[in-house]
Amino acid sequence: MNNINAEISGAKKIAIAGHIRPDGDCIGSCTALYLYLKLNKEELEIDKVDVYLEPFGNEFRILAGADEIMHTYESEELYDIFISLDCGSLDRLGNALKFYNTAKKTINIDHHISNQSFGKVNHVVADASSTCEVLFTLMDEKLITKEIAEALYVGIIHDTGVFKHSNTSEKTMNIAGKLISKGIDFSELIDESFYSKTYIQNQILGRCLMESILVLHGRVVVGTINRKMLDFYEASSSDLDGIIDQLRVTKGTEVAIFIYETDLQEYKVSMRSNGEVNVSKIAVYFGGGGHIKAAGCTMKGSLHDVINNLTPHIEAQLNELK
Repeated sequence: MNNINAEISGAKKIAIAGHIRPDGDCIGSCTALYLYLKLNKEELEIDKVDVYLEPFGNEFRILAGADEIMHTYESEELYDIFISLDCGSLDRLGNALKFYNTAKKTINIDHHISNQSFGKVNHVVADASSTCEVLFTLMDEKLITKEIAEALYVGIIHDTGVFKHSNTSEKTMNIAGKLISKGIDFSELIDESFYSKTYIQNQILGRCLMESILVLHGRVVVGTINRKMLDFYEASSSDLDGIIDQLRVTKGTEVAIFIYETDLQEYKVSMRSNGEVNVSKIAVYFGGGGHIKAAGCTMKGSLHDVINNLTPHIEAQLNELK
């Protein structure tokens, strides 16, 4: 794909969706594309654009168009084109899958190395920092407004950890510079969407760090949150953003693992690698995906089962690196 305009030519009704439990890159890319298509509807000859995402944190309400995203899936609308953003596989679309199944054409735009190329049109750039970076290259730059630039910038900073992760490239920084040139308040976007935490979020982070454990002779740090703790704080999954990044900076560790309970005997697992361990390989083994240094999956069993099933895979890779 060279540009998004050519791929949507002739489409009147377009649906956009991202992965379940959306993060900053997913929300940023979906919002940016929604604004891009909406603000240029006449030029692109589009009648209707809808975005479907699961509920997300209030910190992303700073983005224009975020309040217009739909969080329910009762609509029976049939779309000419369904565009999936930042989603590696069909099962990760959640309830939005029904719109994918009935669309005349499907487009898959992503940057995950584990992407399963499930769309009729697939544009996956595995060495890009984020889906927002990929999306920028597909947009007509002169049609990118300040509001669109804000959404793209937020997605990039969330997937790069504000440009500190190894997925940050010279191209990433050049694109960020072009977005800044649109007049965005990048400092406010970083503070409000990335660093700012509620009191409850800080409480949960503190509990998780206090109760974290070191395994494999201190080379792996594991933090956990159970359903009881989430219910006590009346917290949602969006209140857990940033915990894995704090675990990752534990000195001496090669891998950080964050596990939280989503249902009875079901856990969401996030992994980050500080060295040469390929956590994407491990996530894919357990039905998930992601990047070499940042990946995740869903696992069933007891908490101890989850940890005991993950650690041999990490240990095997660590032994190979000796």
